[in-house]
Amino acid sequence: MDYFEIDWLLLFHDTTVHANKLLIDAKVNCVFINLFIHYRSYELMEDTLKVYIYREGEKPIFHQPPLKGIYASEGWFMKLLEANKKLVTKNPRKAHLFYLPFSSRALEITLYVPNSHSRENLIQYLKNYLDMIAVKHPFWNRTGGADHFLVACHDWAPDETKKHMAKCIRALCNADMKEGFVLGKDVSLPETYVRLTRNPLRDLGGKPPSQRSILAFFAGGMHGYVRPILLKHWGNKDPDMKIFGTMPDGKGNKKYIQHMKSSRYCVCAKGYEVNSPRVVEAIFYECVPVIISDNFVPPFFEVLNWESFAVFVLEKDIPNLKSILLSIPEKRYLQLQMGVKRVQQHFLWHSKPVKYDIFHMILHSTWYNRLYQIRPR
Repeated sequence: MDYFEIDWLLLFHDTTVHANKLLIDAKVNCVFINLFIHYRSYELMEDTLKVYIYREGEKPIFHQPPLKGIYASEGWFMKLLEANKKLVTKNPRKAHLFYLPFSSRALEITLYVPNSHSRENLIQYLKNYLDMIAVKHPFWNRTGGADHFLVACHDWAPDETKKHMAKCIRALCNADMKEGFVLGKDVSLPETYVRLTRNPLRDLGGKPPSQRSILAFFAGGMHGYVRPILLKHWGNKDPDMKIFGTMPDGKGNKKYIQHMKSSRYCVCAKGYEVNSPRVVEAIFYECVPVIISDNFVPPFFEVLNWESFAVFVLEKDIPNLKSILLSIPEKRYLQLQMGVKRVQQHFLWHSKPVKYDIFHMILHSTWYNRLYQIRPR
């Protein structure tokens, strides 16, 4: 089945097909822009999509995924895709998508010269790789890379890929509208902080709303220009607003988690770049995310209704942060918190992927954007 046949199915799929599967709690629809369209697209992806993974590439930059820390999303995706026998094909002529299996974090660790302030050698390394697969295989040149995709969580990834991988579908944690993120082509990759590789779901969940005594919480390094403004206005200024700099090591990590589990709202303020692992952390600990990052494209925005489980505050409105949060009625807060609990499953890593989890959602966004690119207009 080629992409045009898939596209036709997506547009005109009989609404009675799989109707019994759509007897889902109608309330779930609140976290999706359109649950039925997402369901159809997802099911077609599961039934149809085949991905070819290039075998070329030397470790540690290729085929050696980092599974811990704030860059773990690119590693977990690589690990789970390479182990997936249903979605992956060894015959590239049967593939709808081609995966470039490199780690942007490993690229930085391996090749960046400290204090050089230059990434040219990293960019050249990736270009050399593309030149090699373009000579060895016909698939890159066939579309100019438009049916190829990469998954990269390092802050530098947009800059490293914007020239030679411009036509690729780029799944990026640093999804910045002002830095070349292309709506309808690129994918906003959730930045997940995995603390324990053998159990990525440890400490999942948080206190019920009635036991969340803190109005708003933030702790983190003073990177970029937004966080110092946040600290200036709210650091140690109000007992309801637990706004800190970096928490101390050791017990600081436990305190950080407990604060998230005990807060109604978790502030996700941009650092050097628009993205922050706090967005997914908030969802993980069932705290309503308050996103302060003007040009950030949130993950899975093409299918998720973010306003049903998150609050967006403009950077210029930081001085009014408390009044903005207090203006949200209790009923609305409870709806937002319930939305967080409902959407949580789509942001969780599992040792073995499960339906609608973060692995499948990333792949679906990639598939969805490829269909969007080739859809007749």
